[in-house]
Amino acid sequence: MREPIALCFSGGKDSMLALHTLRAGKHYEVGHLITTVTDAYDRVSMHGTRRSLLRRQCAALGLPVMEVVVPPESSNLVYEEKMGHAFAALSERGLRKVAFGDILLEDLRAYREKQLAEFGLTGVFPLWMQSTRTLAHQFLGDGFRAITVCVYAKVLGEAFAGRDYDASFLSDLPDGVDPCGENGEFHTFVHVGPGLSDPISFTPGRTVRRGEFFFHNLLPT
Repeated sequence: MREPIALCFSGGKDSMLALHTLRAGKHYEVGHLITTVTDAYDRVSMHGTRRSLLRRQCAALGLPVMEVVVPPESSNLVYEEKMGHAFAALSERGLRKVAFGDILLEDLRAYREKQLAEFGLTGVFPLWMQSTRTLAHQFLGDGFRAITVCVYAKVLGEAFAGRDYDASFLSDLPDGVDPCGENGEFHTFVHVGPGLSDPISFTPGRTVRRGEFFFHNLLPT
């Protein structure tokens, strides 16, 4: 029997590919998704995707989502407290592992594992230390489609926000920008692909700059 686990899920390509990888494997059964949502904006934290689109996405995946609600510009202390409540709830349900879509960042993995350990949980990292270029092309080859919803203005221009995440996007990335955005260069929203019962429909909106990031607004249809 596969072990039941939860997956920290943003709705973007890395977490979707992590889910796809776990579902294709023999060891784990993902039964819960965990997503951080910023309350004042009613959007997925960092990505800026509307909460309603997240919920449609999770429904199309056939999985319940645990929304961890945080305030804007949440401090690490507040974030850890809120995530701690979620991890405690999972532990009380008998789960022992939580999966993440992290690929290369050792300090981030160590941070996650330390926090999980406080609740008797351990981490699963199905994409760990794989080539991000290979993963990017695997994502496209598997039939996923995504749109870029957030870009870091210090490394990418406004024109990259709202673009399809495809071969053209990858070829246009400047030198030094990770093809999976592993260093926070950009974030995506997946709307078509394996595991989704239906495409997640939306209408592209405007791109706006907030602080150091460009956000592309997606309007549910």
